This record gives sequence, C-alpha cells and structure tokens, in this order.
Amino acid sequence: MVRIALFQPDIPGNTGAILRLGACLGMPVEVIGPTGFDLSDRALKRAGMDYLEIAALTRHDDWDAFLRWRDSLLAPPRLILLTTKAARAYTDFTFSTNDILLFGRESAGAPDFVHAAADARLTIPMAEGARSLNLALAAAMVAGEATKQVGFSRAATIAFSGD
Repeated sequence: MVRIALFQPDIPGNTGAILRLGACLGMPVEVIGPTGFDLSDRALKRAGMDYLEIAALTRHDDWDAFLRWRDSLLAPPRLILLTTKAARAYTDFTFSTNDILLFGRESAGAPDFVHAAADARLTIPMAEGARSLNLALAAAMVAGEATKQVGFSRAATIAFSGD
C-alpha cells in the first residue's frame, strides 16, 4: 500500500491533518525525527481529532533509522520525494502500491542527502511567483493522485485500522 512519510515535520497541525488523511485513505504514515514538536502535542491531537486512534503511525528516530526500516522490508518501497526543486509533475508519474510519498520539512524542505536517496523527485506545478503549498494540502493532492492510480479498497482500510 502507498505510504506517506514526513521528514522532520515542524508543525503539529499539519502532521495531525496528514495522520487523519492517512487514516481515511488507508495509508500508513511514517514520521522521521526529530520533529519540531512533541508528538503528543495538543495541536496534533486537535488536527487529527479521533482519527489518530485509527491512524497507522510509525515513528523513526532519524533518517538512518528510517532507511534501516525501509531496507528491512521484503520488497523495499520506492521513495518518491515531493519537492519544489523537481521538474517532473506528480500528475505525470506512475505510482505503484509499493511507494512512499516523502515530504520535507515545512521550514526547510528536504536536505541534499534525502534528495540523493529518492528514487523519484516530483513537484506540484504552481502559478508563477508561488513558493510552496501547505504541507497537508500537498500531501492530500499527491495522495489523491496515487489513490486514483493504484485504486482504493475500503476493505483494506478496515483491516488497516485494526493494526
């Protein structure tokens, strides 16, 4: 199944909204630390509401721990980095069920070593002069496209929520 990964997120409200998105779409969410907030933060709970109880959240202490986890999987997923520094639009990409949609920090994006590890780098086309979208909005747009391409199974979501 497609996963969402957040590299060192800064804003608890965005992370909470993305956890809610993941719960609703049946997408596990990987949070790669360190984060700019305590994961038990009240704002995270407010944004995620009661969906945090059914969200599949995995916390990774740092980038190296995340890579070790990814490499330990039977079929390591592709890392698909969303970045303003890419030329290829996310709508021109073929997603697979074994992808991780990786998003950088709200304040700084993704560092060079994250770019180097990515299997693909994609962008969301924007109007001239626009710098970036809100992280939760960007995650929703790309998760929607990936779901459109690979399909959505309500049964998978129900099974997923029990994990």
